[in-house]
Amino acid sequence: MPATRLRIFVSSVQKEFESQRQDLKAFLLGDPVLKRFVSEVFLFEDLPAKDVAADDLYLSEVDRCDIYLGIFGYEYGWQDDAGVSPTEHEFNRASEKGKTRFVYVWGSEESRRDKKMKALVRKASDVLVRRRVEDTPALRTEVYASLVDHLDELGVLKVPPFDTSACDSATLRHLSRKRIDWFLEAARRERGFPLKPNTATKALLTHLNLLDGSRPTNAAVVLFGSDPQKFHRPAETKCVHCHGTNYRRPFASQQIYGGDLFEQVDQARDFVLSKINRSVGTRAGGSTAPATYELPPDAVGEAIVNAVAHRDYNSNGSVEIRLFPDRLEIWNPGSLPGNLTPESLREDHPSLPNNPLIAETLYLARYIEKAGSGTQAMIELCRGAGLPEPDFEQRPGSFVTTLWRDWLTDEVLAGYDLDPRMLAAIQTLKSSPKLTSADYQSVAGVPPKTASRDLKRLVEKGLLVKHGERRGTYYTFKRK
Repeated sequence: MPATRLRIFVSSVQKEFESQRQDLKAFLLGDPVLKRFVSEVFLFEDLPAKDVAADDLYLSEVDRCDIYLGIFGYEYGWQDDAGVSPTEHEFNRASEKGKTRFVYVWGSEESRRDKKMKALVRKASDVLVRRRVEDTPALRTEVYASLVDHLDELGVLKVPPFDTSACDSATLRHLSRKRIDWFLEAARRERGFPLKPNTATKALLTHLNLLDGSRPTNAAVVLFGSDPQKFHRPAETKCVHCHGTNYRRPFASQQIYGGDLFEQVDQARDFVLSKINRSVGTRAGGSTAPATYELPPDAVGEAIVNAVAHRDYNSNGSVEIRLFPDRLEIWNPGSLPGNLTPESLREDHPSLPNNPLIAETLYLARYIEKAGSGTQAMIELCRGAGLPEPDFEQRPGSFVTTLWRDWLTDEVLAGYDLDPRMLAAIQTLKSSPKLTSADYQSVAGVPPKTASRDLKRLVEKGLLVKHGERRGTYYTFKRK
């Protein structure tokens, strides 16, 4: 078999790592870079029933593989008459056959680890370098880094992935120690990160797989750089506030945010929240009055960090945040990885980050939550706020997420049997905080009595809410 088409054998206690095994297979076959070189990922549980002894079958698959990938957890697993588990048999066979072996030790609570598994870990440590992982994102990141290094050694990576490649002309001096100190504190607080607050920059980058030899990678620069745009000019986030529902100049406001990715996410989120409507409650429950935004802040943040984490950094385009009176659009250069579709994002799906090392670092600082759950979280947050579900679209050159600021979408309005002047009034209100009878008369070109009748009908249909009396009367949208 050609070295550039790899068979990978995944070895672990099946029951202990049931979900992680399937997640890893989906990642290896779906990652934009790895899928070009990985032809098969063997999981024993995927095989149909056969009239063949199980131990003979899995050992024959070890013989066929190019890479043995072992996940050593807390359990040792089922044992044969000799007291040896399939996982240890598989490791022994891979060693005998001279296979390339990657071993990942799961967890750090050694008191929980079976004594025979401890012995297997020691056996592996004596003959190869193994990495310790605490969760699925870390496992995926470590496997990604191992395979990219392996493919690079084989000489088949003509253009290495962006996040693993050394950043031209950058040195450790171009990284911000202040940002690194912040990250170490945040990662320890949010995820129990094992490195201490005073960990040296090189040691941290080595732990995160963000070094190429002694040079920081592109991922290290965009995450921790003092001036990332010096090396990657398009690695910025552009925020635009539009007057109307079309993307047209002049804009109400516009900001371009540079700096590292953590800064960009925070600043872009703050930009959106400062422009959308907000209602402030009372201080009955505490010293601070609660604020309710028309868009769920967590959904806004999730959409922005997804764009920053998964964008194509080889593109000359930037992440764009476009705020319209009726919606928020988040554009990121690139496309969905693997076999993912916009429809599949609404259901349980594997996490296939375009930039695994960047995604893992954002995860450790809790900028990203559970892998593969971001789009579903956005859906639930918008539903809970009485808003339409977000739209996910693959457009030419960009993936676009749309969060709707109101529930009166074109599809919904089509079911209300409104005449053109009422529809025009509703579109006007989407660009204004309120609508008066005089406004309606001007937009619809009707006399006061007709305006009064039409507005009353819109209230009866449950679309508008009337406020005030006489000359002070005005109308707003009814919240769903």
